[in-house]
Amino acid sequence: MGGFMSENGQRILVALDFPSLDKASAVARPLRGKTGFKVGMELNTAAGTPAVVKEVGEDVFLDLKFHDIPNTVAGAVRAAAMHRVRILNVHCLGGQTMMEAARSAANEVFVTTKNYRPLVIGVTILTSHDRASLATIGIDPSLSMEEIVRKLTILAIESGLDGVVCSPKEITVVRKTACDEGFVIVTPGIRKSADPADDQKRTMSAREAIDLGASYLVIGRPIAQAADPVEAAEQFIAEIA
Repeated sequence: MGGFMSENGQRILVALDFPSLDKASAVARPLRGKTGFKVGMELNTAAGTPAVVKEVGEDVFLDLKFHDIPNTVAGAVRAAAMHRVRILNVHCLGGQTMMEAARSAANEVFVTTKNYRPLVIGVTILTSHDRASLATIGIDPSLSMEEIVRKLTILAIESGLDGVVCSPKEITVVRKTACDEGFVIVTPGIRKSADPADDQKRTMSAREAIDLGASYLVIGRPIAQAADPVEAAEQFIAEIA
């Protein structure tokens, strides 16, 4: 089974949102062994999963949000899993059949490798969304954000996924819905209290998110763009210790 170590630092996934592997490596190298890393579409498109994993290590959450027909997603999950990333994700909005295909593909890798399977988690609602923006794409505006996330979490559980991605504001409803301490909650939108507003609309401090039941915290700009990323990471580690 995949997943990160349980130390507080390994609960922090530093977002390597960079346009090149060189820039990502400059941040990641001093943090290897201290934190995990989130690799998204920008860096993965620029460098490719094999090169990124080779450079930053296997403590990677591959955040590519697979959302396609079930067979295509299954193939993508197999390919990613063979690079031994710890966590990967799919979009819950892709539906139950797609999520079940992703889970089955990860299980096939476990059989092939005998002892390894990445955690497969489902993205609920992006932190850039609020109810107004969801209404523009046809989601019932009478539903609260918590209710939408609850419904998608149930779908992920029924599909056999290991957890979900949700904003800090929905951690509580996900924990109540899952009723399983092993169910993984990965939470982006983590900020320092003094940070200015940006394109993420549903944010929270690291300590608050951990107290509510988050498993892993995705932290980008507050660490990756700090003058001293190691010092910034250590401050977050101390905060959640």
